[in-house]
Amino acid sequence: METNRNVTLTRYAEYNCAFKYIVEEGIEARYIMPPALTKRTEEIGAKYSPDFVCTPFKTTLGSEIEALEAGADTIIMTYGVCRLGYYGELQEQILRDLGYDFDFINLEEYNTGRLRDLLKPVRRLNPKVNVAKLTRAALDAIKMVEYLDEVTGEYYKGCGFDATGEYKKAYKRFLTAMYTATSREDITAGYRRVKEDFQRISLDKPLRPLRVGIVGEFYTGMDAFSNLETEQKLADMGVEVHRWMNITNQFLHNKGIKNLAVKIRDLCTYQMGPTSTANIWAAKEYAERGFDGLIHIKSANCTPEIDIMPVLQNIGADYKIPVLFLTFDSQTSDVGLMTRLEAFYDMIQMRKKVV
Repeated sequence: METNRNVTLTRYAEYNCAFKYIVEEGIEARYIMPPALTKRTEEIGAKYSPDFVCTPFKTTLGSEIEALEAGADTIIMTYGVCRLGYYGELQEQILRDLGYDFDFINLEEYNTGRLRDLLKPVRRLNPKVNVAKLTRAALDAIKMVEYLDEVTGEYYKGCGFDATGEYKKAYKRFLTAMYTATSREDITAGYRRVKEDFQRISLDKPLRPLRVGIVGEFYTGMDAFSNLETEQKLADMGVEVHRWMNITNQFLHNKGIKNLAVKIRDLCTYQMGPTSTANIWAAKEYAERGFDGLIHIKSANCTPEIDIMPVLQNIGADYKIPVLFLTFDSQTSDVGLMTRLEAFYDMIQMRKKVV
């Protein structure tokens, strides 16, 4: 039984396809896709946000406003262990002060550790939800996320070595398939097609390409708009780009913070934030595997990522690997970013020849 809800969740990389699937196929509500993030999104969010809040707060607030303008009447807000945990309450108050009329479901209120409490916000959306159907949709969406992360990782490792543009077209077709999927069969078919396409496309890839590992803050590091497409820019220079941080690695198949901390106990004793341990672990992993450079991406005013910067500097010094620190906010210039990336590329390229 469908509800008359128009549900939205702020834009976040390409993961909205999975949330859309759960809402439409599991909860049987209408999903309002927020418009693609643009400069307008940032400007609107920054206009109504506290000055020194971290940048993702401003981006997500702007995305919520645009979704309300697009017809959404119910906003879902996720939860987190850093300041993200405060986003929901503050953003709801800002939106209501602006005069918007909507229902706000803050998942932080249901973050009790008990599975049955997670059904409470679902029943607010559809009191007659079919739990079996919801479970199947959730499992399908999890598989979609796994496919999305796997294919995206493969894409950035190879797209810089395809002169025809077919690699990017295949990836775009895959994303379209995920956003339009209405069944597990659709999800699987889209995944199989892109894997076949990637295998079919001939890449002009050197035996030892430049390899760069990306670590950083969970939102900005994965959202192409928020980091001004840093991964694509590097790939276009002919770099094999690696990023461990994604939903699959961080949440679905993570062996646990304590297990990751074993490898980096000489670098840090305490957990410093939501993704700090994982980022330090990934940076050391890339360094030990002989990568040519590391790039640390964070939003302005992100305290946990500021804290790990000295640790990353120590990794750079210990393993003789260059580290580039990039901070993004609504004022970050695309031209300025390109200048820094080009200089970093020239440095690691010359260094690779010498070493």
